[in-house]
Amino acid sequence: MSDAERKGKNPLQMTFWEHTGELSKRAKIILYTVVVFTGVMMGLPANLDFLKNPLEFYDPLVGVILRAIKDQILPPQVRLISVELAAPIELYVIASVVFGVAFSIPVLAYEAYKFIDPALYANEKKDMYPFVISFSILFLSGAFFGYRVLTILIVRALIPFYSVVGAEAMISVMDFYNMVFMITLLSGFSFTTPLFFVLLVKYNIVSTSIVTKNRIYIYGGLYIVCAMITPDGGPGSIVMMLPLVILTELGVLVAKRYEKGSRSPPRIRLFESKSCKFCGKEIPTDISFCDSCGKSQT
Repeated sequence: MSDAERKGKNPLQMTFWEHTGELSKRAKIILYTVVVFTGVMMGLPANLDFLKNPLEFYDPLVGVILRAIKDQILPPQVRLISVELAAPIELYVIASVVFGVAFSIPVLAYEAYKFIDPALYANEKKDMYPFVISFSILFLSGAFFGYRVLTILIVRALIPFYSVVGAEAMISVMDFYNMVFMITLLSGFSFTTPLFFVLLVKYNIVSTSIVTKNRIYIYGGLYIVCAMITPDGGPGSIVMMLPLVILTELGVLVAKRYEKGSRSPPRIRLFESKSCKFCGKEIPTDISFCDSCGKSQT
């Protein structure tokens, strides 16, 4: 319950500064939760054997997880090296923060929902639970795909170039784990984008023609983005792009079901085109004169 609700005030009638205060309070809760979970991950041991001899250095859980990631992704012939003196400590902190944020996601989702809850209509509140469930499933599927498929494929694609240039297969520990974390998170979030598209169509904000009439540009841009995300810029980009294309097309099919039930035109019609009345060339809907024949469309 928000401060406004506890004071008997309608959340829809809150002032800008009251909304800002409410957002600040919930942001602090999220920040404190991340800090707490990060601290727990930094100090949590992998086992309790160190209690028998507290003077011995215990094995932290974060270290066990990082070693498991290395064993699952890196080939045996590749060695991890610490280029900088403080790299292991820096990696330990970064990994603890990443895992702390991951465990804090339920709190983040709850606080975000409670903040926007007063602005939602009854039918939109009913969509919230399916949305959260679908988002979680898609994100976890994408993260698993990025971790177990993309990262392994990228490493396997890059390793042969070491022998081509006569270099020994040694990788910086920071470069390796940063790549794993980045690819895993970006792959997880990218899998959720079709879900937002379906919602935009369902609430009659955009139409499915944005995708159906501009596939070549959308998928061309998608390949460029995937090439920028994946270090190899080749097979990894294609493998990352394929499931996104499939999910986008599935999203279009699902969105068309909602679009058929809506009688009013979409509020935003991005990338829409029409045919010239005189020469038949496709031109943007917001253009009054055809750039081919120069004749007015009004």
